[in-house]
Amino acid sequence: MTQTSKNIAIIGSGLVGSLLAIFLRKKGHSVTVFDRRPDIRTIEFSGRSINLAMSNRGWKSLRKVGLEESIREIAIPMDKRAMHVYDKPVYYQNYGKDGEAIWSISRGILNRRMIDLAEEAGTQFRFNEKVWDVDLPEAKIYTGETVKSAWKEYQFDLIFGCDGAFSRVRHKMQRRSRFDYSQNFIDVGYKELTIPPNPDGSHKLGKNSFHIWPRGKFMLIALPNIDGSFTCTLFLPFEGDISFDRIKTEEDAKAFFETYFPNVRKEIENLTQDFFKNPTSAMVTMKCYPWTYWNKVALVGDSAHAIVPFYGQGMNAGFEDIYQLDELMGQYGDDWERIFVEYQKIRKPNADAIAELSYRNFMEMSSKTADTMFLLQKKIEKHFAAKHPDKWIPVYSRVTFSDRPYAEALAIGDEQEKIMQEVMKLPDIESNWDSKEVEKTILRLLDNKKAT
Repeated sequence: MTQTSKNIAIIGSGLVGSLLAIFLRKKGHSVTVFDRRPDIRTIEFSGRSINLAMSNRGWKSLRKVGLEESIREIAIPMDKRAMHVYDKPVYYQNYGKDGEAIWSISRGILNRRMIDLAEEAGTQFRFNEKVWDVDLPEAKIYTGETVKSAWKEYQFDLIFGCDGAFSRVRHKMQRRSRFDYSQNFIDVGYKELTIPPNPDGSHKLGKNSFHIWPRGKFMLIALPNIDGSFTCTLFLPFEGDISFDRIKTEEDAKAFFETYFPNVRKEIENLTQDFFKNPTSAMVTMKCYPWTYWNKVALVGDSAHAIVPFYGQGMNAGFEDIYQLDELMGQYGDDWERIFVEYQKIRKPNADAIAELSYRNFMEMSSKTADTMFLLQKKIEKHFAAKHPDKWIPVYSRVTFSDRPYAEALAIGDEQEKIMQEVMKLPDIESNWDSKEVEKTILRLLDNKKAT
């Protein structure tokens, strides 16, 4: 179904705002993107970005507007985790079946590419223009240099808030009656570091792996970049015996890395300088509802559902929001009230589900991946799934390598975990993990679940 051209404002020029602009331009709408920040194509990166992991949901959205191949040019496939555990050789955990991978992309490089593509599609960008107020019923926005300076008024037909976890658009919606809102900061922060390329431009670590140094309550990860470097992210509690709060000097930083990451310390470029130059950033889960105001305003991406980054699904979930909006626009045409109602009804349960899964995955990545019984459980699941792919798809694969609803993945994952808890109690499970008896037990427990 076609749509009548509308004059649309998008607040926020990040990944979600830029991609939404491309989708809307494809539908024939006039699109203006506002951002309080300068054009990121003209400035250096901030030193506070976790590399992105593009998976099926993200690629599906890009494919729909013909951008998949353009973005793959700046991405590197990672088909496995490389686990760097204390006093052991590096070992590997495949993410999925042969040929399945997540793709590492620099947030800054991708965002620059997306803005270029949105401009080529006819989007107008207004950088360094901060939105101070939004008139929700009238779809008007007000911008200015400061809260006390003279403001410009803009009139639009529709407004999309794509301005992140601390959205100005959502802040205005929060003032309305019966708007639910919650935010929860975890007590772990993150800091970006870099492993430079070898002199010949090659990677110092395996470039097709997501590298993890799990250390219980904290961890280091490294994702490859196309220039041969790795973007590293240190996740560490803000306070406590081992925390950012305890690292106050360059000597403290050196001692910390020598103790907990000795095999990578020498590879990290300008370790002590970057440690204190780059900011220590917080991570928040934010939930709200409703996401829309009548047929005028809608929240998309982090402004509606910010999550912690431990499933690599923040961007993918935001891109899936856009895919769903586009499907509804095709279905309902100019009935924007129906489009918005259906959009939030479909996406809200899935946003809540991936928020829960993301938090759980932090626990898995930081501590459980070094636990022998956890690793055995995953080995059993993979073995069973290979023999019975119609009966068992691991929750990670449901999230990462499919486009089935996140809520479905969470519910099925919980049922699978109950089954595996029973399996792990079997006698001599460590020596008989691949036996017919274990296989029969899982099949029986699956049949029991279906029966109930």
